[in-house]
Formats: sequence, structure tokens, C-alpha cells
Amino acid sequence: MSSSTSPFPDRIELTGEGLVLRDWTEADLAAMPDLFDHPDIAYWTPIVSPFDEAAARARLERDRRMRAEGTTILLAITVDGGVPLGEVMLRRAPEGAEIGYAVGPAHRGQGLAARAVRVMAKYAFEQVGVEQVILELEAENAASVAVATKAGFSLLDVPLIEGEEKGRPYALQTWGLRSPSAGRPG
Repeated sequence: MSSSTSPFPDRIELTGEGLVLRDWTEADLAAMPDLFDHPDIAYWTPIVSPFDEAAARARLERDRRMRAEGTTILLAITVDGGVPLGEVMLRRAPEGAEIGYAVGPAHRGQGLAARAVRVMAKYAFEQVGVEQVILELEAENAASVAVATKAGFSLLDVPLIEGEEKGRPYALQTWGLRSPSAGRPG
């Protein structure tokens, strides 16, 4: 963390759009495999697979370490502060901040990801002070493209991000959303 990067708070709870985004806790460890141990999540995200309770514990520890470093926060997506339905991430990036998300298979089709992305973007603009948030996703991931458009993001005219993860090549598009107070076109 650079000296100009302020740390994230020890505790974060964001509300809006019928959601409560909250910190992960040890009480969530047993629920995390049902959310993240799924072929879609294994294919489209860097989340480890298979995802069991040991992977959940490692993710919680990594979450706490990245927050303490001031680079990334991971929050559980809930409707009432209780049972986690998915996750939303905010990572500081040169472009401003990157948002990522994953919703458990049993909870899809409710608009959770788009709503969580909008709530997290508002936090990034108002509390972190960034002027732009981005999503990096594969064009073939129709569900994520739908989330990007529903959350108000536009495809940016920047080069694809190419690489390989979990033994398969990927090419990520960058979608952006400017802060309403940024005052200049993106």
C-alpha cells in the first residue's frame, strides 16, 4: 500500500437497493462452498475450485489480509445482513477501482449482482474517492455482460486483457462507470 492510499475500515456494511453488503465472518464459512463450488464460478472467476470449507477459511484470511493492506475488500451480498447469497469485491486499480462479483447458483435471477455492483460503485465514488470503476469480463459471459449493462457500465475502447488461468486462455473486456461528480466524459 502506498503512503497515499488510505486503508479500508476494519468493518464495512453498505445498504441500498434492497441489499446489505457486509463483512464475511467465521459464521459464513459453512455457507461459502454452496455459493462458490460451482462449475460456472470455477470457469468464469479466479475463485479456487473445488471450493470447500478449507478454501473458504483461506479466502476469509486472504480477504482480511488484503483489506489490511488497503488493496481489496470482499463483502457478502445479503438481503438483510444475514445469510450470504454471493460476494462483491472492490479492488483499488490504476484506473480507479475494479469491482467483481459472484452470486451463488441458487440465488441467481434476482438482480443481486447488478444491485450489489451499483451499491459498491457508490461506495467507491463517495467513500474511496475514485472517479471511475471498472468491470473486467469475458464477452462470452452473457450473464456478466447483462450485469454490466444493468448496472450502467459502458464498454470502454481499450485493449483486451489477455492471459491464462486454470489452464484456459481468456480475453477480458473492460467496462467502465464514471462517478456522477467526475464531470468529464469517460
